[in-house]
Amino acid sequence: MIPGAFDYHRPSSVEEAVALMGQYGLEARILAGGQSLIPAMRYRLAQPAVLVDINKLPNLAYLSEENGMLRVGALVRDTDVEFHQDIQSRYHLIADVSQVVADPIVRYRGTVVGSLCHNDPSGDWAATAIAARAQMVIRGQGGERTEAIDDFIVDSFTTSIQEGEMAVEARFPVPNTRTSGAYEKIERKVGDYATAAAAVQLELAQDGTIKEIGIGVTAVALKALRVAEGEKLLRGQKPTRDLIRAAAEEAAKIADPNPDARGSKEYKKDMARVLVGRGLVKALGRLGVKI
Repeated sequence: MIPGAFDYHRPSSVEEAVALMGQYGLEARILAGGQSLIPAMRYRLAQPAVLVDINKLPNLAYLSEENGMLRVGALVRDTDVEFHQDIQSRYHLIADVSQVVADPIVRYRGTVVGSLCHNDPSGDWAATAIAARAQMVIRGQGGERTEAIDDFIVDSFTTSIQEGEMAVEARFPVPNTRTSGAYEKIERKVGDYATAAAAVQLELAQDGTIKEIGIGVTAVALKALRVAEGEKLLRGQKPTRDLIRAAAEEAAKIADPNPDARGSKEYKKDMARVLVGRGLVKALGRLGVKI
């Protein structure tokens, strides 16, 4: 199939892009990487009347640290993250996920911010952003606002972006030397959607207790989920096998996957448990803590 008819605009500034989104409202879609939007248009699952192509906008392909946050501009590709030496050495969770998003061809064009805005319930970046406690920067004609990722992710393929707005940046807290993370994913083949996946990021206090913890799971519900009860079990505690098992069990409790060719509901729930446990053990191991 071929896409339906649409008008095409290539703005020269963020302000012009926002104005176009305000003008056309729900009829318009932002085109960045296009790795989800274009296939959906090809099969007419998405039929926007207007495409606003932001690929030529200046100053949106930045990766920089500022005020304790890693700023990821809207045109940063997955491969920009995957091959960024500093990110690969210091941001363990982000480094992990950057290497397993879809396949190399998709990563070459796909964007981090675009994936978060698309908010596929089996996507990798949403669970990662949840575990890292990321923020999204959204701009509209009324100005700019910043939202915590938990508020940004609303439902399957739905975010808090309002009519006439666009996301311009994702922000991830800069990890200190006592922070590590891990991303664990199972898929049938390279490039397939996850059967289940889990993201973990934790910070150890000087006494060896877990000062802060984030756990996100994806592909096991209608949207990526925070395993809040598992976080509560671990926060302030010295990690043990029993605590890790208990926290991982909380992932299985909240998982509500649909059975499909990738596995049954029971299998996917169990994989959420297994992958959270593996992620916790790997993240701790990277900090020299053996469980």
